[in-house]
Amino acid sequence: MVNSGAVGGSGHAERVFRVQRAFTQLGGRAHGPGALARAADLDDSTVYRILQSGVHQGIFVREGRGLYRLGSAAPQLGLKALAHSPAPEAAHALLEALRRDTGGLVFLYLLAPFGGAHRQCVDMAVGDSDLTELGMTPRAVQTVEHSLRVGAAGRAILAYLPETIQAEVLDRPVPAEAGPGAFRDDVRLLASLDRIRARGYALGHEECAAGWNECAAPVTWDGLVMGSVLVMKPKRIMTRCPVTVIEAVERTAADLADLGRGRPAGSDVNDSRMK
Repeated sequence: MVNSGAVGGSGHAERVFRVQRAFTQLGGRAHGPGALARAADLDDSTVYRILQSGVHQGIFVREGRGLYRLGSAAPQLGLKALAHSPAPEAAHALLEALRRDTGGLVFLYLLAPFGGAHRQCVDMAVGDSDLTELGMTPRAVQTVEHSLRVGAAGRAILAYLPETIQAEVLDRPVPAEAGPGAFRDDVRLLASLDRIRARGYALGHEECAAGWNECAAPVTWDGLVMGSVLVMKPKRIMTRCPVTVIEAVERTAADLADLGRGRPAGSDVNDSRMK
């Protein structure tokens, strides 16, 4: 039985938020009132009225054939929330600690949906390493490191995105610059996403560059994946990822999630992991 929501102002506000949340659950560009109603557990007429009202407020945009998408007011809210996240110094200190604990190169990626879902490196802790000598050229950053389907960091994000967005990512080709271990078969790639969700972290073997292995964990914010934290080490040193590295990466991802929610790092490790 569809829940029409409680009567009154607070009940109406809850229904509006549920419709907004339905867009994030469904993914994709645009949806009709029926699909949104099912995702929000509301009746079609209630959702239709909310959509019509939201169009006038810039929250929703009406497209052809009775479809709606989120309007400009939605990303403005997200940008406002992210602008007031903790100072970057706090996150960078966690990356430096992870580098010291693991002896690897450490990178922090965030999900960047503009222009199609991809990842963007926003911070790193690499010590005195010269990334160009390691093969991390500007071209590689814009291709291999940009992709969600290549590398432990990309797949750690992709595993927790809606299926519609996953399908869009899988429709894109594997970058030509990808390493020999990249998943070029979609069936194997999807199976790897199942493993990531089951254990909470991703392992990569020469996916982004020959001779480099990886370990990554998703960084979440209130149940939504925001990015991932990654450790890279030479294959000759890390043929198999040790438990100590995995635990350090998971702990850092959990601490970053706590910072994103305005909590002290390490305040609630269990709540920070998506399994």
